[in-house]
Order: sequence, then structure tokens, then C-alpha cells
Amino acid sequence: MPGSRTGRPPVQRAVRRPAAPGPPRDNAVRRLYTRLQRAWDRPLTAYYLILGGSLLITVLGLVMVYSASQITALQMSLPGSYFFRKQLLAAVIGAGLLFAASRMPVKLHRALAYPILAGAVFMMALVQVPGIGVAVNGNQNWIALGGSFQIQPSEFGKLALVLWGADLIARKQDKKLLNQWKHMLVPLVPVAFMLLGLIMLGGDMGTAIILSAILFGLLWLAGAPTRLFVGVLSVAGLIGLLLIKTSANRMARLQCLGATEPRSGAVDCWQAVHGIYALASGGIFGSGLGASVEKWGQLPEAHTDFIFAVTGEELGLAGTLSVLALFAALGYAGIRVAGRTEDPFVRYAAGGVTTWITAQAVINIGAVLGLLPIAGVPLPLFSYGGSALLPTMFAIGLLIAFARDEPAARAALSVRQPRFGRKRAGGSVPARGGTGAPRRWNTMRRRASAARSSGER
Repeated sequence: MPGSRTGRPPVQRAVRRPAAPGPPRDNAVRRLYTRLQRAWDRPLTAYYLILGGSLLITVLGLVMVYSASQITALQMSLPGSYFFRKQLLAAVIGAGLLFAASRMPVKLHRALAYPILAGAVFMMALVQVPGIGVAVNGNQNWIALGGSFQIQPSEFGKLALVLWGADLIARKQDKKLLNQWKHMLVPLVPVAFMLLGLIMLGGDMGTAIILSAILFGLLWLAGAPTRLFVGVLSVAGLIGLLLIKTSANRMARLQCLGATEPRSGAVDCWQAVHGIYALASGGIFGSGLGASVEKWGQLPEAHTDFIFAVTGEELGLAGTLSVLALFAALGYAGIRVAGRTEDPFVRYAAGGVTTWITAQAVINIGAVLGLLPIAGVPLPLFSYGGSALLPTMFAIGLLIAFARDEPAARAALSVRQPRFGRKRAGGSVPARGGTGAPRRWNTMRRRASAARSSGER
């Protein structure tokens, strides 16, 4: 081998090999999706969704009630903030009920089931007593409390059916009785039909539909056989069809589906059509808060049953989609609480409350959009009406209590350290690089993972 000029042997150069293909770089979209998925799977996600979503819906509802009710109040020679002040008072009382329900143990919720049911039945019977019951818009489902305050007992019947039905089915499940159809139906269905009968005596079919949805939700969660479920549903459908056929007002509402003119033949579709007009004139971002035209006497019940139409006119598509997103988040959180618990009562009660709120929201919004007949039910937590707001906020408190009671959520809440005030035993968090007590989030992760159950990742 010939040497180099310096007399040194030539250097052997290593043959370059092509670099091995590394793992593909994560793009920003995938990283964002992973973060969202981790946040979605955290133990307190359902808790924050229920608490934050319900409060946002209530606050936005107060704003829209104030905007939509001013003209109606002035037409009645009342101050412009009259309906807003009443709704604000109901929201404050409802917030107290929500806080109380969220702090109650599950045993106390179950103990309240029978008293609430008995009270609801008693008040619903009082509605039919002459001199006590009050008729509003043709439906006698109200009790006058004095002055301008009235209460609708059928709204509390929804809460009563949820609590009592959940407690009944949970006790039967503990005794292994749900595999027999008679224990599945009795006495749940007869008591539900009794409540429906008391409601229909006053002519309020919208509330009866919501109560039927709660009943079917409880039966579905209890694992009712398909034949049994379809049979009960068919009987209820036939009764509902008979009630619609025998009422000219209900038939007129059914004939207004898809109407584009205020007068469709011999049927008056003024409310349904002007609700569509309000939504159509809102555009993407609306005409501005307080700038609705339809609320100036054109749209009946602008601050109650058709407040979603005024929201679409003033806040546009962006506002209505925000409301729908909040209800969707609330519904998902309720389903998550019901699916991850090991307590049968919590599962049935959370499922019943979620069915109640989502079914009522779908029926109200579907009527405003012209997809469903006008049923006369308010938008939960959003429309004006203290009788509807109070039991609904108590039901939201139930969901919050159940979300806090999950093992992983309990562990996450127990290790929280207040930012201000006295420090917990165990010392402060050491500086970076130091030694001492473990960091708070590491402790939380370890305790939560040890307590996770029912399919939590």
C-alpha cells in the first residue's frame, strides 16, 4: 500500500450510512387533539362542565330575559326591568338551592325523594281546587302565592319523578328484582301516569311530554327489555295522539309545522312564523343586544318560550350556537357522571336529570326552529320563569354532587391546597432542584390514579 507524503498510513474513512428514519414529527393539530383529550379525561372535567355550563346558561339567560322582556313590561304599564328583577330573584334563590344540593350526601338525596314526591302531588292536586288554581294561557297549572307571584307545581313533579324513580329502581336492583317485568313497571309507571293525569287535567301537554321522557329515560337506564320498552312507548304514543286529535288547539300547532306564512289556511301560525323571521334576520352575529324588532309585539312569549328566537335575532348564529354548545356540554357531562359511577341511585338520578334537561331543550329549540310543534315548554335555565328555574337548579346541584362524589374527583379535590390562608400539614413546596415534600400535582396524579374506577383512563 503506498504511503502518504508525510509517511503516515492513510486514514480509513467510515462509510456513511443513510440515517435511520426517525419517528414522524407531531403536527400542531395532533398535539392540540392530545391535549384536549387529556383535559377531557381528567377527573374533574364533568364537575367543571356542569358547574360552568349551567352558570353560563343562567347568566346569559338573565341578560336575554332583560332584553326580551322590556317591551312586554312597558306594554303592561310596568317598569322595563320588572321581569328581569323577578328572574334575578329566582336565580339567587336557585343558586342557594344549587349550593345546598351540591353539598348534600347521597343518602340525604334519597331520603328527600318521598317528601318531594308527596309535596308535588299535593300541590298538583291543589291546582284543580277552585279559587286556588290559576289558569294561564288556557292551562290551569298554577297556584297564586299572592301579588304577582305564582308557582307551577308540575315543574317540581319532574324533580320528584327523577329522585323517587331513581331511589325505587336502585332499591329493586339491590334486591335483584329488575329481571321481572312487573317489578320493572310497578309502581314506577302507575305513579308516573298519576302525575301525568294531574298535569293533563290542566291541559299542559308540553310538561306531560317532558315527564314522559323522564319515565322512558329511567326505564332505559334500568335495562327494560326492548319489547317492554316499545310497548310502554306505544301506549303513551296512542294516548298522546288521542289527546292531540281531541284538541283543536293542539291540532293547529301540529299543522303549523313548516309554515311560512302567518296564516296557513284556517290555522293561525303567527308565533311559529315570526320565530323563524327573528332567527332569519339575525345573520351571523345578530343585530346587537337589545336591537330585536320581533319583540316589539310581533313575537308572542318573546321572553319565555321563544327567547331562543330573540337570542338568534340579537346575537345571531354565533349566539345560538354558543347556547347549543353549552347545552351539549351539560348533557355530555351528565352522561359521563351516570356512566362512571358504581352507585345505582347516582346512575339513575344523573341519567334522569340529563334526560329532563336535554329533552326539554330539544323540544323548545325544535319548536322555535319550526321542526317540532310548539309545546309551550321553557328553555331550561334560560327562559323567564321562576317555577321552572328553581327545580332545575336544584337538579343541577344534584349533578354537581354526583360529579364530586366520583372516586377520582374526590381524590383530586381532597389534595387541593388553598392559594391563601393556612398551609396544610406536610410543608411547603420546595424550590426547583430542592428536596422535600412532593409537588402538589404529582400527589394528585398518584392519588387519583389509585382511586380511579369504572373505566377511567
